Amino acid sequence: MNIELGRMSVDEYRQSRKSGIAVVLDNVRSAHNVGAAFRSSDSFKIDKVYLCGICAVPPSAEIHKSAIGAEFSVAWEHFDCTMDAVQKLREEGYVIVSVEQTVHSLSLDDFVADESLKYAFIFGNEVSGVDQEVVDASDFALEIPQYGTKHSLNVSVSIGIVLWAAHRRLSKKDV
Repeated sequence: MNIELGRMSVDEYRQSRKSGIAVVLDNVRSAHNVGAAFRSSDSFKIDKVYLCGICAVPPSAEIHKSAIGAEFSVAWEHFDCTMDAVQKLREEGYVIVSVEQTVHSLSLDDFVADESLKYAFIFGNEVSGVDQEVVDASDFALEIPQYGTKHSLNVSVSIGIVLWAAHRRLSKKDV
């Protein structure tokens, strides 16, 4: 039980101070991946999840199965076009970061977060990644180092890794 673990309730979570991090899902089609994004977002007190384009949205039994209820605690919004979400986040003062392998991407190992800034991390479609227009509109691209024969991770795994790393680098914030 959450009470035995000292966890906050959904209402307490909604009222709590958030991390200064937003998650943007750019055409993430799998409801299980969307649910996992909610679950990781809840864990790190993400400000909001933006579900963009062809993306599963709550209410959904498949999202709920992997989110285990985090879709009720984490604020979310749907945009038909990811660029509209990017524009809104930029207007709200977020640094826009595409999590994508590019020629000029910054390794997650070298990412130094500025505690005075807010970050919006964009995660892309399971096959094609973050749309090129969105990458081009980003302040920079961030790449997770990989050392094996494969050069991609499941989007839900990428979300967990990036949020954990960003949270650790911003851990001096009173979250």
